[in-house]
Amino acid sequence: MKPIDFVWIGLGGGVGSVLRWWIGRVVGDRYRDDFPLGTFLINVSGALVIGYLSVLFGVDWHDRYGTALNSGVLTGLLGGYTTFSSMQLEAAELAGKKRSGAAVFYLLLSVVVGFLAAWLGARIASAQG
Repeated sequence: MKPIDFVWIGLGGGVGSVLRWWIGRVVGDRYRDDFPLGTFLINVSGALVIGYLSVLFGVDWHDRYGTALNSGVLTGLLGGYTTFSSMQLEAAELAGKKRSGAAVFYLLLSVVVGFLAAWLGARIASAQG
């Protein structure tokens, strides 16, 4: 890694985190329910984009940190945008409200739909050539 990679990751991570916060606020202001829709939409859209861009950028996942573009966009921006820890916290909050079934459903739905979104993003990029 070169020092500039740290800069790109930091800048991308900062932008991704602010974008995640903003989308979470917008969704939270309009949607009032126990299901954590904001985080769900953020993680699924992030999976779609990372699937798409990984094919578009020709990422070799054994060396995916190799370029400034990969570092800044995939690791930084999309890493800052998506949030595994918030998903886990929200599932724990649901379970704490005696809604363990909803917590498990949320986790499973997030993983399955996120996987499908990443797969779809990759297929779209592949189809575009």
